[in-house]
Amino acid sequence: MRQEHKAEMKARKRNVRLLVAYDGTNYHGFQYQNPPVIAVQNVLEEVLEKIFGDKIEMAASGRTDAGVHALGQVVNFFTDGTIPLERVPMAANSLLPSDITILEAQEADRDFSARHSAQSKSYIYKILNAPRPDPFLRNSAWHIKKELDIASMEKCLKMLEGKHDFSAFRATGGPDVSPVRNIFSAKLKISDREKLPYENGYWNNTDNGKIIEMRFFADGFLYHQVRNMVGTLANVGMGRTSAEKFKEIFEGLDRTKAGATAPAQGLYLEKVNY
Repeated sequence: MRQEHKAEMKARKRNVRLLVAYDGTNYHGFQYQNPPVIAVQNVLEEVLEKIFGDKIEMAASGRTDAGVHALGQVVNFFTDGTIPLERVPMAANSLLPSDITILEAQEADRDFSARHSAQSKSYIYKILNAPRPDPFLRNSAWHIKKELDIASMEKCLKMLEGKHDFSAFRATGGPDVSPVRNIFSAKLKISDREKLPYENGYWNNTDNGKIIEMRFFADGFLYHQVRNMVGTLANVGMGRTSAEKFKEIFEGLDRTKAGATAPAQGLYLEKVNY
């Protein structure tokens, strides 16, 4: 919610908490933007105002960037609207575009804040590791053609676990906060792509590649931290950087030594814990 309206909003009768999923491809991030630029928050607030009958200004657990997706974004807002909350998902989803869905609506305590009450979060990053790009995954995974060295990437993921200074993976432009974060787990999972329907036809030797998912669970994340870690891990996987060099980069605390920021479309806010 906008800072200048915070007192007015908090004077209302109800604090509503929503669980939201969205495909971020068509939006300029989550946080409200001045039209004609459209963010997920713009669309949600406009629809919820029709349902609740008053001005809606929400707070979110995190401000995902343009192109980033969410499986479980949490938001809250104050309202005097009286609609039963069990009816909100169906009512809102009938008005929302198909790339935004409200999964749950609940009454929250007066002091609950989607942003400030969060205790931990998890993000997933998806890579399509295959010889050819897939037009159907272009907005949901980062395509890397070269076969990745999974063992070396897993070795580096293990280094990230624990309480550390993550300055090496911190982008400029974020809030002025401590760079120390505690990553409870950093894991990698590989799955086969669905077989393409060519094995009995002309294209009979198609290599479908793999889907690689990296999951990061932590007490919080710095601006672009996950995408910067993934970009550097991908360099390890492609043989551009060794695991030993990754350790040196991590401990050196210098962002300019780390890899490029991984593309937005592979990142998903998975879950927020309170």
